Amino acid sequence: MYGLTQVEAGTTQVEQVIEELGHEPNEYPWEGVAHVLIITEAPALEGRFSYDPGGGMFCAYGRDRSALKGLGIRMAAIATDADRKRRLVADAEADGFEFDG
Repeated sequence: MYGLTQVEAGTTQVEQVIEELGHEPNEYPWEGVAHVLIITEAPALEGRFSYDPGGGMFCAYGRDRSALKGLGIRMAAIATDADRKRRLVADAEADGFEFDG
């Protein structure tokens, strides 16, 4: 089993985006962002790993190292791009994702 490098909630440059959108800046918005990101930008990764938000961090895990690496690269780009994160959060909300765990 491989784990993706964890995202510690509240430590990225774009956490204030979550607050602006009316949500707690915790691990659950990262799960929603990852979910929408995969559906909209990398559908080939769908179902190749699992999500595990909790305890102040977001983590993805599974046996497919290349899929986890693909998610990690995409998530790292979002961690520094407030506008992109804002769009992904809005898309996840529209898709019915429940952000506040």
